[in-house]
Amino acid sequence: MTETSVPPRPPRSSLPDLTGADVVDLTAALCDIPSVSGDEGPLADAIEAALAGLAHLEVLRDGDAVVARTNLGRERRVVIAGHIDTVPIKDNVPTWRREGPDGTEELWGRGTVDMKGGVAVALHLAAALDDPLWDVTWVFYDHEEVTSDLNGLGRLVRVHPDWVTGDLAVLGEPTAGGIEGGCNGTLRAEVRTHGRTAHSARGWRGVNAVHAAGEILARLGAYTAADVDVDGLVYREGLNAVGIRGGIATNMIPDECVVTVNYRFAPSRTTAEAEAHVREVFDGFDVRITDLAGGARPGLDDALVAGFVAAVTAVTGGAPGPKYGWTDVARFAELGIPAVNFGPGDPMLAHADDERCAADQIRTCADALRGWLAPAG
Repeated sequence: MTETSVPPRPPRSSLPDLTGADVVDLTAALCDIPSVSGDEGPLADAIEAALAGLAHLEVLRDGDAVVARTNLGRERRVVIAGHIDTVPIKDNVPTWRREGPDGTEELWGRGTVDMKGGVAVALHLAAALDDPLWDVTWVFYDHEEVTSDLNGLGRLVRVHPDWVTGDLAVLGEPTAGGIEGGCNGTLRAEVRTHGRTAHSARGWRGVNAVHAAGEILARLGAYTAADVDVDGLVYREGLNAVGIRGGIATNMIPDECVVTVNYRFAPSRTTAEAEAHVREVFDGFDVRITDLAGGARPGLDDALVAGFVAAVTAVTGGAPGPKYGWTDVARFAELGIPAVNFGPGDPMLAHADDERCAADQIRTCADALRGWLAPAG
């Protein structure tokens, strides 16, 4: 058997009992229903069916997003959200289990990290907690792993804003069981050089746009990224080339070259400031912004967030850190809702062919979230 091969078995089409199943078994069941972006329907059907029979929840289906909420008249409402889609499968579904290097159990397969472990935690608690301290809205949404305009949470914000509002949002993105506050913003730009075509045998008659791109790369190589303190968390910025294209034919001098750059900027910067910074770095070049999304401040000074941090870290240990990548907490920040990332799985293994998550980490995250939402006694 190869590193990622598993005995064949048919994918699941339904979920085990949400309250009775071990949360790791539930994670495996979620992963075993393939849900690559655009094909979330069967998993959304299973989630809707599992939640629809619970008397304490009101359930909404919008496309392949499923939302369930309590209506207990509590003073505060929290939103627990997670996406149900994955990147494409590569011989790593159905899931399987192995012993990790420390002797503990690991669950292997696509989605175990990003982010069906977090979804399983939320589903289990949505079913089990019929009398939480606060009203809770549980959001399971589609199309996170593709372009922003298709994002299911963004669609819910536009079409059903009353279903995604609250006083605090927790996004179950993989954080290795720690709390990561806010997120960096992200900007993508195409930096172009222009030249003049000619036959390569008479190259002196043209102007080579690819050669001119060397200055763009030189500026990137000399660039020093900033570490920015935002509300007590230090966010690491980055400005990198992520693609380059140019050339017409192998016997022609190219008249255009495009270097695609990605700027990850601290949430203290506005999108306008981020764009201005990139244009300053590449002053003199043709800069075209192709994608721009602001970040989210950590919001750790909010009283409800502080209570969440205290309850969770009492179980998991450690202190909150920053989220370097962009996540959907930014969508909640745009609504004025403090939001944090918290979920099982090492984010370094997200999207990897050897994606895997420690079983104990899934259980610990469930225990920590349960302890905050419905503490014993």
